[in-house]
Amino acid sequence: MANIHYLDPGDKDGKPVLLLHGLGVDGSSWTLQFPSMISSGFRPIAVDVPGFGNSKYGNKKWSIERVSMDLAEFMQEIRIFPAYVVGLSMGGTIAQAITLNYPDLVSKLVLANTFSVLRPKTLKGWMYFLQRFVLVQTLGLPVQAEFVAKRIFPNQDQEIIRQEMISQICNADPRAYRAAMRSLGMFNSKKRLHEIKVPTLVITGAKDTTVHPTHQTQMTEWIPGARQVIMKEAGHAASVEFPDQFNELLINFLCE
Repeated sequence: MANIHYLDPGDKDGKPVLLLHGLGVDGSSWTLQFPSMISSGFRPIAVDVPGFGNSKYGNKKWSIERVSMDLAEFMQEIRIFPAYVVGLSMGGTIAQAITLNYPDLVSKLVLANTFSVLRPKTLKGWMYFLQRFVLVQTLGLPVQAEFVAKRIFPNQDQEIIRQEMISQICNADPRAYRAAMRSLGMFNSKKRLHEIKVPTLVITGAKDTTVHPTHQTQMTEWIPGARQVIMKEAGHAASVEFPDQFNELLINFLCE
């Protein structure tokens, strides 16, 4: 049995939506989506990916493939398939893996602030990821958390959500965080994206400084029939920065 902690606040008769969080945080990062989704007849199920939040790291080596296998098992255990699958950043890579490897479990796919292959286009972009890798290997999660949270939520009026992100990252299992960074660096679904047959929406923050919007546009082009919507003021955490706009885009797509 997959040992996955999850939040399941909606009506059990609602249409299931599996929500997959970004690196370092956990399923509670989706709470701003819960009310709108529930009132629209959906059943949001926000998991803690193994090694994050309240899901234990386990005895297996962490990888996107292994986590997608665990979550496919989880979906079958609690009987929420086929489901709408929504993934943000790291969660988007896991969502791709589930859709590609277990296509019968997914009926629609939403990929937010994520990528099919992450290759920064500038030296500055490469330096950012190198700094993150060095920090987590040498100074640990608290320093990494401060560094990442300040980049994603740089504004003074974002202090509350910045501190919440720091708290969640510090709660992660360091082994899972380091392994996830390595797995994300090696992730490359480009050659398989043509296999995705379900309706797919790509949500992009125009001000995303972690995954450049051009990476997300390329990914959209590689998925048959996929379409991209751009949130002009959003950065890498679009669902938290502008939840009302994000929720409207998400629910309109799921209701189509």
